[in-house]
Amino acid sequence: MSELERVYGVHAVEALLRHHPRRVKRIWLAERRSEPRLQPLLELAGQARVSVAHCERREMDEWVEGVHQGVVAEVSPSQVWGEPMLDELLDRAESPPLLLVLDGVTDPHNLGACLRTADAAGVLAVIIPKDKSATLNATVRKVACGAAEVMPLVAVTNLSRTLEKLQQRGVWIVGTAGEAQQELYAQDLTGPIALVMGAEGKGMRRLTREHCDYLVRLPMAGSVSSLNVSVATGVCLFEAQRQRRAASGG
Repeated sequence: MSELERVYGVHAVEALLRHHPRRVKRIWLAERRSEPRLQPLLELAGQARVSVAHCERREMDEWVEGVHQGVVAEVSPSQVWGEPMLDELLDRAESPPLLLVLDGVTDPHNLGACLRTADAAGVLAVIIPKDKSATLNATVRKVACGAAEVMPLVAVTNLSRTLEKLQQRGVWIVGTAGEAQQELYAQDLTGPIALVMGAEGKGMRRLTREHCDYLVRLPMAGSVSSLNVSVATGVCLFEAQRQRRAASGG
């Protein structure tokens, strides 16, 4: 068990079975857990020939920190990609790519929420620095509700150098900053774009900021000065999606 990870929650485990069944080694269900919402999960487990066992709910409570919903899977270690995967994704892209860059987002709940939103908004990949950043774990997978299994997460050693490489490939870097002069809604987001979101509270690091082609801000009408990074990410990504749909006549 030491070489395996525990993934918990109905949606997260079902997504693993649907997209990466070979990673799932065993599924545990809490005793007397047999409601209809588990049927798709059990059918996928049967198709993948993954064994299903039962245990006491209190034992599950000791395994994981979070709401496991009576479902825990033992899986092979998480996959975080390197820069070669980013190059491959860009080479295969059939439309102007939309990338999400998270500069030092350390809260796994925020990373999970950003992955979920990125998947919904049609993002090609999410890029994070290897250091001082949350990475894939059970909490991220649970919050992402399956998006962690389909959204490529690329960890890079030097984020500034990665942004330079993206610029060389014709990708415009758009960073978010509260003091920026231009509002998000005035920025053209229809082309190849990498949207950079800063860390909770601190924002983007200086070197990251210096590599941005544009800086934009969200108009704040109330008394608060900023939004949670996952909420702000959702606003920005869906504005990009809105512009792209309008430009394509969709």
